[in-house]
Amino acid sequence: MKRFKLFSMWAMSSAVMLISCGGGNTKSGGGTKRFVSKTGWKPNDSKGWFFTGKQEKQKGWPGMVYVEGGTFTMGLVKDDVMHDWNNTPRRMQVSSFFIGETEITNYEYREYVTWLKYVFPPSDPSLKDVYTGALPDTLVWNNKLSRNDFAETYFRSPEYDFYPVVGVSWLQASRYCEWLTDRANEKALMDKGVISKDLYVNDANNQGQSSFTLDKYKGNDPAMQDYINQQRAQRATGIKTTNQRILAANRNATSGVVEKFRLPTEVEWEFAALGLQKKREYNNYTEKKPAIEELRGKKGRNRGMFLENFKFGRGDYSGTSGWKNDGAAITADVRQYPSNDLGIYGMFGNVAEWTADVYRPIIDQEGNDFNYYRGNKAQQKVKDADGKYQIIDGTNIKYDTLADGRLVYRGLPGQYQRETVADNSNYRDGDFMSSIEAGYGRDADSSTLNYSMYNSPVKQFVVDDRGRVRIQKDTRQRTSQISNEVRVIKGGSWLDTAYWLDPGQRRFRDESKAYGWVGFRVAQDAKSQGKGRSKR
Repeated sequence: MKRFKLFSMWAMSSAVMLISCGGGNTKSGGGTKRFVSKTGWKPNDSKGWFFTGKQEKQKGWPGMVYVEGGTFTMGLVKDDVMHDWNNTPRRMQVSSFFIGETEITNYEYREYVTWLKYVFPPSDPSLKDVYTGALPDTLVWNNKLSRNDFAETYFRSPEYDFYPVVGVSWLQASRYCEWLTDRANEKALMDKGVISKDLYVNDANNQGQSSFTLDKYKGNDPAMQDYINQQRAQRATGIKTTNQRILAANRNATSGVVEKFRLPTEVEWEFAALGLQKKREYNNYTEKKPAIEELRGKKGRNRGMFLENFKFGRGDYSGTSGWKNDGAAITADVRQYPSNDLGIYGMFGNVAEWTADVYRPIIDQEGNDFNYYRGNKAQQKVKDADGKYQIIDGTNIKYDTLADGRLVYRGLPGQYQRETVADNSNYRDGDFMSSIEAGYGRDADSSTLNYSMYNSPVKQFVVDDRGRVRIQKDTRQRTSQISNEVRVIKGGSWLDTAYWLDPGQRRFRDESKAYGWVGFRVAQDAKSQGKGRSKR
């Protein structure tokens, strides 16, 4: 018996030792440190052949706010009094991103059109539409039963510098984002000394397609050699070798590049507006109040007052004279009213905003519940017969036509020519395979190539006797306004009542039209900062 007890104790102690030995291999995690490749080389070893870009700490560009991604309930969580049934609640995951602290202002948009006028002077007949097509439509202020003073003053007058730009279509807003990407990277490289700081002082620089573009910089285009300080550019990449063959093999001008700007997606805009990151205890959201309850002042002279710009009722845009409620009859300064909990201004009023998404009545949660976005178009750079990228010049600029007949460029001279190789705007909603006819065993074929379940008007343009482009009215009977050319608009405006202030509300407008109550802000992708957990 004693021998059996001794054997049992020995077996248990051995098991404990084995478990403890196995547990000793557990590591704490927290990210990769002191990395060594399976080849035995450390990163960026000066004696090796492979060099990766420097890892830089993620910083927000001026005027951008970091939004930590997460899961949330998208859509309305109260009665749908309009019976639109286009915003029913659904669970969504959003990855981290940056979003503009404010809407794009008149000042910032004037920077854009002035740059276009400077680099691509409209006096050149081949370039005149580049500048004129980017200008806001100031006629959006016109009302046949009202004075129209703002049509002349709102965009150009310094008094309105920091008011949100309006009269900009979705197409124009998208072109602004592309331009901003080039200018932000240009400034970042100037600050690092990679690009000469006299870029705009020297009159010989920035003429037409010789101007800086991110395309040409990342592609190490020879046209950039006059601008680039090669020594500082190499230092920025982290390549530590004098071997020219290795330099050529590792050349990748992406280190320190500012993330591209774009319009926020619908799900990003709504997530940022709600600011749920600051409305939680541990991993539980504590509230999702209707927007109208969030906008009243709670202290001092503002107690009980609405601190956002919207229409209170028929004939009431600003409140009583001498006791103004929001104090703004039209738009207001983008920082006039308090921000939300994330530090983002104007998400509940002032102007509604364009988002990137193509509109459909239903958001297909079953199709995707992560970073939902409808409107994906796969594009690739166009190469010539010699395998070189084709660069846009004054002879091959392509344009889209705005609703007022003006032409807006698709790409600027100096940028690489791109072509769309796949358009997923109709995926699972609008194409033949999402129609009822496809449910009877019939597959898509050549006869259904251009099928659309939305019988919306077709745009046709003509040029009149004076050379103006005019849109023709579609006289066929139509049953829908929904097409791949309508985009989602989020948020309320100075012209809207409180109903539209809820971030869950959504509506749509034609991407080629401009409105006096719609503006836009920009967004950027971001890497999750991976901070620890906190109660709030």
